[in-house]
Amino acid sequence: MIALAPTDRFHRILVICTRQIGDVLLTTPLIHAAKRRWPEAQVDVLGFSGTLVLLRGNPQVNELIEVLPGSGWLQSLTLIRRLWLHYDLALIAQYSDRAHLYGALAARRRSGLVLKDRSTSWWKRLLLEHAVVVDDDQTHAVLEKLRLIAPWAVPQVEVRVQPPPARELPAGVARQLRARYVVIQVPTIVHYKQWPLVHHRALVRGLLADGLQVVLSGGPSAADRAKTAQVARSVGAAEDGQLLDLAGALDLNQMTALLRGAALCIGPDTSITHLAAACGTPVIAIYGLIDPRLWGPWPQSHAAVQPYLERALRQQHATITLLQGELPCVPCNQQGCERHNDSRSDCLETLLPQRVLDEARAKLNPPQATADAAALSLPLVRSRLTNAPT
Repeated sequence: MIALAPTDRFHRILVICTRQIGDVLLTTPLIHAAKRRWPEAQVDVLGFSGTLVLLRGNPQVNELIEVLPGSGWLQSLTLIRRLWLHYDLALIAQYSDRAHLYGALAARRRSGLVLKDRSTSWWKRLLLEHAVVVDDDQTHAVLEKLRLIAPWAVPQVEVRVQPPPARELPAGVARQLRARYVVIQVPTIVHYKQWPLVHHRALVRGLLADGLQVVLSGGPSAADRAKTAQVARSVGAAEDGQLLDLAGALDLNQMTALLRGAALCIGPDTSITHLAAACGTPVIAIYGLIDPRLWGPWPQSHAAVQPYLERALRQQHATITLLQGELPCVPCNQQGCERHNDSRSDCLETLLPQRVLDEARAKLNPPQATADAAALSLPLVRSRLTNAPT
């Protein structure tokens, strides 16, 4: 084993994150820390096809290397030849077998995430110079990944998640947006994270009644489009242009532009909620069974320490308000009450829309703003009363 030293210099670094889009987004502080420590280094990122889109245009990333999920080693021969000891350091930001095998192929020196259970991770630990144990102390995913370069880098004072560069919205969408709009992310990739559509309907109705424009967001899949369409149809009549369904209409660079212009974003544990937090947009995050200590939206410029408690009905950090379900089992970190992707989650079903609506109204009309508006209107009221006809 090679001895670790703070003075080590690496010129070619591979970051491996074979997981979903949101997890890739939460890897950006690690990429930033690597470039900060070794500014002349070339940093490439390897991940599954379709998950690296949030890194396109990131000036700190040299190249994106996409692999097909589930592809066998025979199908990966070209990739294997390309990776073979091409890098000085592999930072393995995922504990899966495949991620660690890619790291072993790509670099002689490796730092990676491993599970606490040594019976399943012993061989990975043998391949690593520096092992970061996950789920050992409920460390947030952002901080967990940053620990991968702890032997070489000075700890960061504050941590930022890097959103992709914003891209101009389609002209038709831009024309319809009003000065003040709320983005609601409706679908989730798995049902056990899904806040019920009937709750979305009640929330949207409340916001529309307040005179706000509501923009429904979701991915391009048929399932995502169906969910947002169902919410839009069930709301009933709305003022022309007051309710927009943009599921599948924008890429993630355009979503960055949409979120940056929003007065508020409301969503569950999805990549869009994490992206909104990275954009500095006010966020209401709806959490049930997911432990926010692991996967809560990262508050921009927060110190490199855990932002969240395991359990609280309401937590506030910077622009983020995180609401949790009220059941005593929250958070269980399981696959819903029935332990599978299509399971219901009672903690989300019982997190009522009025609670979210009240929080949205408080964020959109903070007490100071309401007081200022009242103070400005008082002279006008007095003037009208003074000049009223007798």
